[in-house]
Amino acid sequence: MIKTTVGIDGMMCEMCEAHINDAFRKHFDVKSAKSNRKKKQCVVVSEEPLDEERVRSVIAETGYDLLSISSEPYQKKGFLGLW
Repeated sequence: MIKTTVGIDGMMCEMCEAHINDAFRKHFDVKSAKSNRKKKQCVVVSEEPLDEERVRSVIAETGYDLLSISSEPYQKKGFLGLW
């Protein structure tokens, strides 16, 4: 699994966060998408790496500004992740 952190500028409220989350769920096959307007980012977990050009296009379509994209392997944390 891959964790992609996307820096996004322009989110002002919870509805903006939901709008970004919905855009990722609609355009990509993701396990989770969680936006945080205060951190100006969305963390996306997916089976496969996201296409950066497509991410840029989707963010532009939603009316927000893309600041950065970074990916790393994802390891599930928590009690069940220990076994």
